[in-house]
Amino acid sequence: MAEAEAGRAAIRRALRSLKRRHLAEEGAHSPAIEALTRPFAAHALEWKEKAEKHELELQQCYKAQSRLSEQLVTEIGEGKASKALLKEKEEMVTSLQAELEKTSEENVQLKQSLDEKTKALDLLIQEHQSVKAELEQALTKLKVAEDENQSLIDRWMLEKMKDAERLNEANAMYEEMVLKLKTAGVGGIQHNAQQEADGIIRRSEAGYMDTPIPSTCTITIRAHDGGCGSLMFEHNSDKLISGGQDQTVKIWGAYTGALTSTLHGVLGSVNDLAVTNDNKFVVAACSSNKLFVWEVNGGRPRHTLTGHTKNVSSVDASWVKSCVVASSSNDRTIKIWDLQTGFCKSTIMSASNPNSLAFIDGDIICSGHRDGNLRLWDIRSGKCTTQIAAHLDVTSVCVSRSKNFVLTSGRDNVHNLFDVRTLEVCGTFRATGNRVVGSWGKPCISPDDNCIAAGSSDGSVYIWSRLKNETPTILEGHSSPVLASAWCGLGPLATSDRNHIYIWS
Repeated sequence: MAEAEAGRAAIRRALRSLKRRHLAEEGAHSPAIEALTRPFAAHALEWKEKAEKHELELQQCYKAQSRLSEQLVTEIGEGKASKALLKEKEEMVTSLQAELEKTSEENVQLKQSLDEKTKALDLLIQEHQSVKAELEQALTKLKVAEDENQSLIDRWMLEKMKDAERLNEANAMYEEMVLKLKTAGVGGIQHNAQQEADGIIRRSEAGYMDTPIPSTCTITIRAHDGGCGSLMFEHNSDKLISGGQDQTVKIWGAYTGALTSTLHGVLGSVNDLAVTNDNKFVVAACSSNKLFVWEVNGGRPRHTLTGHTKNVSSVDASWVKSCVVASSSNDRTIKIWDLQTGFCKSTIMSASNPNSLAFIDGDIICSGHRDGNLRLWDIRSGKCTTQIAAHLDVTSVCVSRSKNFVLTSGRDNVHNLFDVRTLEVCGTFRATGNRVVGSWGKPCISPDDNCIAAGSSDGSVYIWSRLKNETPTILEGHSSPVLASAWCGLGPLATSDRNHIYIWS
């Protein structure tokens, strides 16, 4: 027992010594061990980071591989679809080639048909051209025939009017002869009849009697307050029509000076007057932008013509068509009116204000403008057919009873007489003291076309002879500027100033 315990004790001592030795060795080798273990710990962290990084990259590679797999599947599907589409296209190309061959054949057939139709069309064009040429020839002949027909109608109407004038003049002469017979008694019948017969023969041969140049004022009429700006005689009559600034139109007897009728209803002053060729209607152009129409018999108002936007400066009635009237205005327009309906038929625009106008024949009017030109218009087309330089500013236009002459006056104090047939100046009339009264002065031509009468701002009336180159005859008596003048077909000359009308014979 003791040996056993001694052995165990020895063993314990040996173990304790070994432990002390181990601890001593461990203490001696601990710095070296720490030095060796320190790099391994650092490498372990680095390797761990690298492992995590590689693991992350591996995950990304797996994701990329997944996306590529999906794209590959998609592209495989698209490839299959493309193959199917390509197959369809090839089949379509085959069908289109077949259709192209068929279309080519049809094209050849159509080309052949087109060639045939082209030849037929060329033939039709040739036939059309020949027919067109024939049509143009026929239209030319028709136009010539229409012009000849119109000319014949105009000549016939002119002859009818001349016949009517001759008949009216004969009636007037007959009435005058009856009065002379009553005053002369039975013994003067043969002498008076011979004189009247000679007068009728001379009128029928020359168209009108030679108009004597008046020299004496036989009648003075207190006509309008403020001024009488327009005068005219009825056709083939001694009735004198006047219009003034007192907003009235009056009708007088030229041989007696008696007032026979007063036409009321005018708004504004009367600038110009016209009477239809049948003496049924009187038309007044007024400063109120309107025209007023009355019946001569009875004085009943017939129409108020509206349409101009400014002062109506002039009016004239056709001497062929009794219901056609033309007017001019400061709104640069010329209007054609129908007196049957009271409506405007057409409007002509002008580049310059027309101060005055007058009919030359049934469809042609002439107008004098502020730019100094005399213009001729065709009222059927509304176009200007001729333009002539006449004055610096044309104030008045007057057409002779024969329709062969146009008299123009201007602010240059010159009166020009134009030949309608050639549109050339055939006479120029001026005098030292003759001054045109602004845009009011309205000269006139004698019934036989041989004399020109024009009022002046000095109150005188100047009368020139168209055929004789001599100084004008001067009629004195007005106390203020002479505004208008009119020559009766039966002889007397009428002139007007601010308040009075003078009848000269």
